[in-house]
Amino acid sequence: MIVNFRTITFASQTYYLRNITIMNYLLSFIKNKPTLSWILGYQLFRFLLLPFMGLMPQDAYYYMYGQNLSLSYFDHPGMIGYQLRLFSEVFGQSVFVIKLSDFVISSLTIFVFYKLAIKFTSNYKANIATLLLTSTLFISILSFNSTPDVPLLLFWSLSVFFLYKAIFEEKKLYWLLGGIAMGLAFDSKYTALLLQIGLLAFLCFSNTHRKLLLSPWLWICLTISILTTAPIWIWNYENDFVSFLFQSTQRTGSISKFKLNFGFFFGAIGHQLFLLVPILFGVFWLFTYKYVKRALTKFKLPSTKILFLLAFFIPTFVGFFCLTPIYWVKLNWMMPSYITGIILASFFISKKLIKYQLIFSVTLHLLIALQVVFYIVPVKSDDTWVGWKELTTETKLLKEKYPNSFIFSDDNYKTSACLSFYSDEKIYAQNIIGKHALHFDYLGDDLNTLNGKNGLFIDSDKRFKNSKKKKNTEPLLNKHFKKVTQLDPIIIKTNGKATRKYWVFYCEEYTANP
Repeated sequence: MIVNFRTITFASQTYYLRNITIMNYLLSFIKNKPTLSWILGYQLFRFLLLPFMGLMPQDAYYYMYGQNLSLSYFDHPGMIGYQLRLFSEVFGQSVFVIKLSDFVISSLTIFVFYKLAIKFTSNYKANIATLLLTSTLFISILSFNSTPDVPLLLFWSLSVFFLYKAIFEEKKLYWLLGGIAMGLAFDSKYTALLLQIGLLAFLCFSNTHRKLLLSPWLWICLTISILTTAPIWIWNYENDFVSFLFQSTQRTGSISKFKLNFGFFFGAIGHQLFLLVPILFGVFWLFTYKYVKRALTKFKLPSTKILFLLAFFIPTFVGFFCLTPIYWVKLNWMMPSYITGIILASFFISKKLIKYQLIFSVTLHLLIALQVVFYIVPVKSDDTWVGWKELTTETKLLKEKYPNSFIFSDDNYKTSACLSFYSDEKIYAQNIIGKHALHFDYLGDDLNTLNGKNGLFIDSDKRFKNSKKKKNTEPLLNKHFKKVTQLDPIIIKTNGKATRKYWVFYCEEYTANP
């Protein structure tokens, strides 16, 4: 065998020169386009973190939506379920595919945001606004966790973009597209109703565009937005409007009591500081104070384009904040306001503050990455990505000991949904013991077919301190089963440490309607 050292040397030199060329190109790109480099860097970081993210209960629950296709669902419209079904049909069923779908949709939101931002400012400022958006933790949450907010933010951004084109560029086609986008946003989450409110509020306050209130194109747009939501109305009509009642009655009742609770207020501030990163959150209140004070003291409204941005910011951001002293406002309810809010923030934020924003952001993201990869701090909650697959394995072993037993849980949806994702068999929720179980109540299950059968009840100990059995049995178990026996709890270990605990009960001879 003759070795041609000249050929080997030439090949190694070519490989070395190619790597040098790529490195030089990357360095040149970073130097010439630093803002875009930061944006791409954030997205690359998120993409590389996807394989380390385990299944979240929300992922499993909305995946169940997609596997049980319906016009709508009990607690939310169906867009997130359709999204997950589409990706699973194309790429298969896996946790990574679920996370990939969220990452792709959130990346599209960032792109649409940039196209919107450049309508209001220079290319440089639009890049800064996009960097501010990308640096937030709320984009990371949407990229890793399946919730209705993932498609909502995309269609909210598209709605504002299309409405801008319709109003300011006077392109009639975009009235139609805006109506479709607003409808699809509502098909994602009910809070999208604030889009129509923002649009009408802008037209009412804008001296320049108030005449559009009489335009047939506006009302065609609104009509299309309503028609696009027809699946939700049909499903609710067929199910006694339970979804609308669920989302409104309880919350309206709590708000009407008007009991002050400043813990809710400070909790909301804490959430927003976390989601936006403190600098951006502070800038939000800075420009809100400036514009509101100017309007109230000088009776002077901002320019038309600023007013347009505020119309889709004030009702959602300030509106929900006004409720926080009397009602627990969830951390994701204000997210849609961030779209136009961050564009407004880019007008006010200085280079120094942008630097501080990035320092805070990078630090928080690195800490989160360490937590995701190494699980340093145990999460004392069911809202975690750890332990669900191991629980399914342990449950399968239990099934071998207690064959012909059905499995159910009682924590709204979390344990049942996660076991359903990893298991090949039917998993039931708390409707087994007569409790409301969100959309599990609407899967068409006839619980009477389980009469006389035995069950395995899995109950999560969210803040467990030891491996002992539970002192008291759930009273409703004794009501629906002839005999209930507590088994040894399931202990899940991560990195050699006990991190999750589940109580287990063997329940004999079920009665659906005792």
